[in-house]
Amino acid sequence: MHAPSSGQPAEPLLRTVGLTRHFRVGGIFGKTLHAVDDVDLEVGEAEIVALVGESGSGKSTVARLLARTYPPTRGAIWFAGRDISRLSSRSDLLAYRGQVPMVFQDPFSSLNPVHTIGYVMRRGLRLHRPELSRPEREAAAVEALETVGLVPGRSTMSKYPHELSGGQRQRVGFAQAISWRPRLILADEPVSMLDVSIRIGVLNLMLALRERGISFLYITHDIASARYVADRVVVMYAGHVVEAGPTEEVLHRPVHPYTRLLLSAVPDPRASAEVAVGDPGEPPRVINPGEGCRFRWRCPLAVERCAMVTPRLVPISEGHAAACHVTTAGKALTPEGAFIEGA
Repeated sequence: MHAPSSGQPAEPLLRTVGLTRHFRVGGIFGKTLHAVDDVDLEVGEAEIVALVGESGSGKSTVARLLARTYPPTRGAIWFAGRDISRLSSRSDLLAYRGQVPMVFQDPFSSLNPVHTIGYVMRRGLRLHRPELSRPEREAAAVEALETVGLVPGRSTMSKYPHELSGGQRQRVGFAQAISWRPRLILADEPVSMLDVSIRIGVLNLMLALRERGISFLYITHDIASARYVADRVVVMYAGHVVEAGPTEEVLHRPVHPYTRLLLSAVPDPRASAEVAVGDPGEPPRVINPGEGCRFRWRCPLAVERCAMVTPRLVPISEGHAAACHVTTAGKALTPEGAFIEGA
């Protein structure tokens, strides 16, 4: 986000290179599910990047790879200039996870119902900030709860998860994460299970924490919320990144047909209104997918080349790239979906 005085671009806080995760399925038949393939991703200091896509796109697998829940099949993860994709010792993993915690989708199942909020907060602090004394842990827990709007924090510490609303439980997840003094939070669908009236409060919380210098990788299927909070948007389909760039650029001038399909479903007057699509119910094919564009079965623009060669990200403008043989081959799309020849 911020360039050093030399004028050279700053090294991103988090960077992945060719990040890939495959799973063996089908027993003796030896099939392979390509959950994530060759993902290059960057998150800068104090930046919110939204990773957007439908269920099965691979976005949550990316989050779990970054959290080191899964080891990558291949590729590298660089955090603060260090390759962490091969971390193995418990102490190194604890240190990394303290700097890159995860906030989960379900604010109830992620909290143990038999323990108080105070127990949850203190336990995390014992693991990730062992240098603190007991009174210091108590003070840090109360401060974190109050930072996310759970006031008074000391009263919240004595409550059990079932005594809190869904929005309050999700704020506890953020409080636990920020109490560890993170640099980047992996937020996996943090508002998808909340009432619409509560979502805006959690999104505003993310913006407030970004102002405190915390970066976010915001995993979501909801482009409207991505538009609200994100500096940049990365669109995934069937394990591939198909478009990426500054939020307003991607959402006002989408290039990939899949991005346009997502936008066509957004009840927002600023979103693209019409787009011709193929079968909207066709599931992505990610088991032994072979070469070719994985969106071609749903794409109204597919040509023969789409079935034979996997498209790679091509620069469209400053910081904006898309992976489509048709729309990046000397052509561009207007907001209405028409072609501009020779663009």
